[in-house]
Order: sequence, then C-alpha cells, then structure tokens
Amino acid sequence: MARAEFTDPARALAHIESLPSWLTGRVAARGRELVAEAIAAEGLRPGQYAVLAAVSEHGPLAQAELVRRLELDRKDVVVHLDHLQQRGLVQRRPDPDDRRKNAVSITDDGRHALRRCGELADRANEQLLAPLSKAERHLLMTLLNRIQR
Repeated sequence: MARAEFTDPARALAHIESLPSWLTGRVAARGRELVAEAIAAEGLRPGQYAVLAAVSEHGPLAQAELVRRLELDRKDVVVHLDHLQQRGLVQRRPDPDDRRKNAVSITDDGRHALRRCGELADRANEQLLAPLSKAERHLLMTLLNRIQR
C-alpha cells in the first residue's frame, strides 16, 4: 500500500496507517507479542529475558549499571531480578569493589534458560518474517539497521 499524503481529513486514519512510523510500530508490536508468547515457555517475560541477557553479556554488574544499560526503570529491574533469582537464574552477591552494592551474575541454569529463550525468540522471528523471501529478509534487516542508527 502506497503512503497517502495527508490532504483529506476524512481519510486521516488511512494516512496514519500508511506512515512508516505506524507500520514499523505495528510490526514491532507483533514481533514483541510473538517473542513474549515463545519465551513464556521458559517462564520468562521479555524484560526478564533482557535482564538475563545483559547479566550474561556484561556481568557481574551492579543493579544500577543494569538500569543504565537497559534504560529500564530501577523498580522494574529489581522486580525482574527478584524473579530471576527466585528461579535460580541469577545470583546477587556483595560487589567486591563496593560492598554496599550487589553484583549480579548469571548461573548455569540462567545460561541454559538464556540459550533456550534465544532459540525460542529466533523461531518467533522466523514466524514474523515468514511472508518474506530470504532476500527480502536480508533487505529488510539492512534497511532497518540503516534507519535505527
């Protein structure tokens, strides 16, 4: 569908629905929904998955550093960490550099869950991109990466 220019207030919704920002937002929402459904099989939500991934890649690190890296609300990160710790996927220990802070690290069970979530997220994205050919998927990723930078 070609993008409609905004000239007719009676067609305002059609105009909105033709905007690249609207379309990419709708696709992103569908992608998030598919990934959320997929990783629910591991008992995780997307925010918890992101926290677990950040701890795996950058840990051990302080909770405040997780907040900065993920750009999430501090309270949300604490709730995610509580869930992950209860499941035995991360552990909090006093930070050796500042014993007033906790350093968060991933456990072996956390690494296993992270691998499984990665596989599930890949499958969800395959489902999202199923209508596209391999060449179209490559082009889409190239264009999205160019835009987001």
